Amino acid sequence: MRIRRCAVLLLEPREEMRFALEDLLAGGNGLLRTLRWLALAGHLDAPVEVDAAERELLGRASPSDWLEPGVLPDDLAAAVPRLVAEGLMLEEAPADPTLSDADARLRELCWWTPSAVAHRHGRWQGVDGAGESERAGLLTVEGLESRFGPPPPHVAATRTGAARQPLPRTPDADFDRLLVRRTTCRNFDTARPLDHARFATMLERVFGARAHVDAGTGATFLKKGSPSGGGLHSTGAYLLVRNVEDVAPGLYHYHPVEHALEPLPTPAAPLDELALLALSGQHWFADAPVLVALVPRFARSYWKYRHHPKAYRALVLDAGHLSQTLYLSATELGLGAFVTSAINEIDIEQAFGLDPLEESPLAVCGFGWRAGRMETAEFDPAGEVWEVAGPRAG
Repeated sequence: MRIRRCAVLLLEPREEMRFALEDLLAGGNGLLRTLRWLALAGHLDAPVEVDAAERELLGRASPSDWLEPGVLPDDLAAAVPRLVAEGLMLEEAPADPTLSDADARLRELCWWTPSAVAHRHGRWQGVDGAGESERAGLLTVEGLESRFGPPPPHVAATRTGAARQPLPRTPDADFDRLLVRRTTCRNFDTARPLDHARFATMLERVFGARAHVDAGTGATFLKKGSPSGGGLHSTGAYLLVRNVEDVAPGLYHYHPVEHALEPLPTPAAPLDELALLALSGQHWFADAPVLVALVPRFARSYWKYRHHPKAYRALVLDAGHLSQTLYLSATELGLGAFVTSAINEIDIEQAFGLDPLEESPLAVCGFGWRAGRMETAEFDPAGEVWEVAGPRAG
């Protein structure tokens, strides 16, 4: 059976340290270092540790030309079965095509190799990030400074020493007051439903298509309220809705042209549990009545930007643009909003039925009514949100 290497692969020499009392007693520093070589493939969820012969085979094999194992030296031929089983080497006609099919789809999507590996292996599953930070004492400034020392200066210093040139201050206007009130909400009112009109307005303003143009070749391009890399608007909205008037709790996909909700199958876990899991234990966000996963369709972007080193960065920027539009829209409507990238991507993919090779979340946003009391601290140094907007504003 002929073989070839998978398409997207990086090898990482990873050093790990552990404390060893015997080394300390023998006059050492008590730290033992172990070097492991890990193969990170764009179509696999976990790294694979490889030995010297396996590294040599991966380096020698082509991702495009098929190789007869019989022509390999004995030590490299012996490495073939395990690498095939792990999905790093692929057979021409495998009995189980699952890994070969995943590699084939990744080839078709035209990922740039470092981006594919970084995204695939940066995804979380079942991580309680909030709990881990709390146990480590990293949820307060005092805890962070105790662990890491003082942060870098709040403003970058230039090295020229030239005198600063003052600029005129902008007269206070409605837009400026809107920006001042734009803060991250960590206290949502779990008892108050979000009215249907505001819910629909939020989705239309942030994710809806204001216009669409047929290029005459079958390709259609959308005009939305936020910029997008290449004008492609690859990022879609997948919703977890719990407390919205006239909308049944559940999972949905938002259709940006028809301005409509597309119901998705009921998840295995209760919605409250899924929200907390998706947000990696950030309970102060999980109370929001609406959560929106920002999910790019990689094929849409990489259709134009093939193997491009900036394409993935543009998708990250798209998520940032959408979240800022969501913040401003929510603020104008008197609602609270948040965005976070500390999410369990794999759990979100499984809940919404997403294929991570084609669609995978970059961040989760949420919006809804603020609570009447601030139980979790919010960064509002001017006191604008609670004093001006109020918990029941709008």
